[in-house]
Amino acid sequence: MFQKIVIANRGEIAVRIMATCREMGIRTVAVYSEADRNARHVRVADEAYAVGPAPAAQSYLRSEAILDVARRGGAEAIHPGYGFLSENAAFAEACEQAGIVFIGPSPVAMRLMGSKIAAKQLAQSVGAPVVPGYIGDNQEEIFLQREAQRVGFPLLIKASAGGGGKGMREVHDEKLFLEALAGAKREALASFGDDAIFLERLIARPRHLEIQVLGDRHGNVIHLGERECSIQRRHQKIVEESPSIALTPERRAEMSSAAVRIAKAARYSNAGTIEFIVDEDRQFYFLEMNTRLQVEYPVTESVTGLDLVRHQILIAAGEPLGIEQHQVSFRGHAIEVRLYAEDPVRGYLPSTGVIQRFVEPQGPGIRVDSGVGSGDEISQFYDPMIAKLIISAEDRPAAIARLRCALEQTAIYGVTTNISLLHGITEHPAFQEGLTHTGFLRQYGFEEMQRDQPLPQEVLLAAACFDLAPEVEEKGQNGLTSKGATAFAVSPLYPGGRMPISPWTSGGPWRMVGEARSFTYRYQGNEHRVALSPLTSAREATWNARIDGEAALTITCSIEQGCLVLLRRGVEQQCLYAQQEKGATLVVYRGQSIAWHTASHQMWDLPRLVAMWRRSSRR
Repeated sequence: MFQKIVIANRGEIAVRIMATCREMGIRTVAVYSEADRNARHVRVADEAYAVGPAPAAQSYLRSEAILDVARRGGAEAIHPGYGFLSENAAFAEACEQAGIVFIGPSPVAMRLMGSKIAAKQLAQSVGAPVVPGYIGDNQEEIFLQREAQRVGFPLLIKASAGGGGKGMREVHDEKLFLEALAGAKREALASFGDDAIFLERLIARPRHLEIQVLGDRHGNVIHLGERECSIQRRHQKIVEESPSIALTPERRAEMSSAAVRIAKAARYSNAGTIEFIVDEDRQFYFLEMNTRLQVEYPVTESVTGLDLVRHQILIAAGEPLGIEQHQVSFRGHAIEVRLYAEDPVRGYLPSTGVIQRFVEPQGPGIRVDSGVGSGDEISQFYDPMIAKLIISAEDRPAAIARLRCALEQTAIYGVTTNISLLHGITEHPAFQEGLTHTGFLRQYGFEEMQRDQPLPQEVLLAAACFDLAPEVEEKGQNGLTSKGATAFAVSPLYPGGRMPISPWTSGGPWRMVGEARSFTYRYQGNEHRVALSPLTSAREATWNARIDGEAALTITCSIEQGCLVLLRRGVEQQCLYAQQEKGATLVVYRGQSIAWHTASHQMWDLPRLVAMWRRSSRR
């Protein structure tokens, strides 16, 4: 077994690989760019070496620099994670020549399956269905135009060496084919150094499913079930789950068998993923193979109980698979969502900056894989994914409910995120019914810019409750000074782990008395007025509330564990909040980040309120 492994990656996947290495007694070596000098994966590794400036092309993609680190550190193997050099056959070959084990497939298998044309031809040779189209070698313009007429429109032009939607074009009109072909070839050449393309009939409303496979160097291959990755934005997956609601047991067996045949024909070893698309009649077609660990592999770990990284390392060390197909069992349902630093209002452009606070959800069946935390930076140089949130439960409805609650418990301050998008997906009836396909976000309007969203009443009520809290100063363990100013409770939402608390958090009988108080808040150019009248007969912090002059309703408010808890009409709602720069307050409510400014409010007699609090706390 290896004694030391270089992790040729960064972020959450590097941290995750290191966790398994520690369990196996293997020392880890991190590589980092100048921008990642203080990154989490550097902090948790046993050793760390700089490999270049911030741009990936000058650091994480420098194969010679990575190999040099392995030599200097005395590592026997390199784990590439996903992205960067993970599917670079030339790098895998260079590792072999240097006498260092590449934890992944052989360069031959990687090249074979890295060509989508060659991979489709291989799939056809073992009887796996492929989408009707053209997958030949002739790349002449006139010939391709004739083939497009034969395939029929609409169709897809796809780059043979492509991925992530690059070099892909949808063509619905024959008159636009040549223009689309030229654009696809230019993009493919710029992205992959190869302008070869192939043609596919466009499948309407397809599902994207994939089968996880494991193969060893002794010819054994097994599958670990399927993952559904149909909800995508710009050809990038954002929600993945296992098992798929779309498959019958018979269709699942057929697809899994096809995946194993393809992997065996490619003489594939290590972890890989065979991807399929499924049409509305549940007919499946081979799409491509990813010759690496996928981002969404944790859902497979959740339903099988297997550590895929551990199996990758064992296979690379030459050991046979320690599990046979009949020993693989599946339990429950798992869903993964990707938390990105991106701005829904600005067309989901990446949002860069320092994460001031990252409040992770907690509870049964909740797993968070992250390479960043509070104080870390999301830079312009790398993928803006902050974390992966993985939920497991006994069935799909329970997993969706748990995911929705977990998103509501998650707060990320300092950068804008896609949490509200993910939360909206969990609440959509079509998602809950399992009616997903690759155009799901577009069909239901999720891809539109999220401008002019109405301000939830709960947020306005929480804002007023928050502004009611007089601040008192903490001085030792014996209470307040004569002047009194700010008391604090431990909270992950505030710098230093402290947050100002209101008098009602002390648990005493304190409550507001007197006249109604009114507050005006400005949000997206509109002002909202909230009036609160205390109920003197109530034992808790309870008020009659009016919003913009509407009928009064009764609310009760408290601050618990960093959350403002609002009880309204018998329903409890939680808001996570933090003070921002320039007088703004940021609230995370049901996954939506909302910032507002207090336009005006009536000032309180602070010394009088502090005195009232002190008297009540002695009772």
